[in-house]
Amino acid sequence: MAFILDKLFGAPPEPIQPGVYHYQAPPDSTIPYRLHLRIEQDGQGLLIVNAATVLHLNQTAAAHAYEIVQGQDTKSAARTVSRRYRVSKQESEHDQETIRQRIVTLATFPDVDPVTFLGLDRNEPYAHLPSAPYRLDLALTYELDPDGILDSLARQRVDRVLSTEEWKRVLDLAWDAGIPHVVFTGGEPTRRSDLVALIQHAEDLGQVTGVLTQAQRLADPDYLEQLAQAGLDHLLVVLLPEDTKSREGLKQALASDIFTAVHLTISNTNWEDIDRQLHLLEGMGVPAISLSSTDSSPEYIRVLEQAREMAAQLEMDLIWDITAPYSSSNPIAIELEDVPQGAGRAWLYIEPDGDVLPTQGINEILGNILRDPWEDIWQKACSRS
Repeated sequence: MAFILDKLFGAPPEPIQPGVYHYQAPPDSTIPYRLHLRIEQDGQGLLIVNAATVLHLNQTAAAHAYEIVQGQDTKSAARTVSRRYRVSKQESEHDQETIRQRIVTLATFPDVDPVTFLGLDRNEPYAHLPSAPYRLDLALTYELDPDGILDSLARQRVDRVLSTEEWKRVLDLAWDAGIPHVVFTGGEPTRRSDLVALIQHAEDLGQVTGVLTQAQRLADPDYLEQLAQAGLDHLLVVLLPEDTKSREGLKQALASDIFTAVHLTISNTNWEDIDRQLHLLEGMGVPAISLSSTDSSPEYIRVLEQAREMAAQLEMDLIWDITAPYSSSNPIAIELEDVPQGAGRAWLYIEPDGDVLPTQGINEILGNILRDPWEDIWQKACSRS
């Protein structure tokens, strides 16, 4: 049967080899953009548009994206995918045009969600073991307040803090491993004077970058502009409602071109007031929100579920899998009862001294990013999944 099909339609193209592929639109293009495509062993892929948006692709979408990255025109690309998957040229050409249009849209609208799932048939996130994580969460420091005070438990756990050059090496290692997305967290990452330089280094590599912060420093327009100019793609603000600088920092971030979301922790100080807070955030123009609770009791879980329903009604997108910098509680002492689905598979967490954990809150050291081979660290992460 395969021989007959080959006689009728021609032999299908060779399988796409796993790896990372780059594309830069010509300088005279009406819409200049750059693409990085990572093809997995199973044919699925991740496409990074302008180092600002990560697209998760199923096999068919990845094949279409591969032809775009190879510089093929619409008809040639559609013809190749048609042969590879034995679909009609008309269907393949329609899919090719659709993906090209989406890429151009994402390339020309800077204020978009930095992680998007795109496929001709949508895949479930984290359903397959990737060749490398999609994201690294980099805890630059465990300093929490303007005085730089560390909790005593943090001193016991983290014996040193990586230098600027060491963190740049971490970013290089991540890029070489095919990890497209890094998030700078802590503690309070803006306590590091080299944060702008690290964002710039990641931008130069082509990585998507995010910062998780309480936003006090974002109240300084000059500092926020430095972050934007360095190439920062998204912010997650852990809002301190009673802090004037935190509120002003959020306001300034929302007015910028950086995609800005908010994290709210439901606690005994705000759980009765969460609906009002959500309405206030919606009124400020917050496009997306992350929610968690300090208490796993049924009452708090009920409030958490109600808050998620309210956010949906207010048309704020829900963010489920971004770690959050904790300030009101010790960031080292968090212990997870329910491990997030993508922990150790879709993302890993690196402490200020370079130790690698499956995620924040799982205190299982997989190795040290600067001392141990990446392949050994990733193998340990995969073996626990």
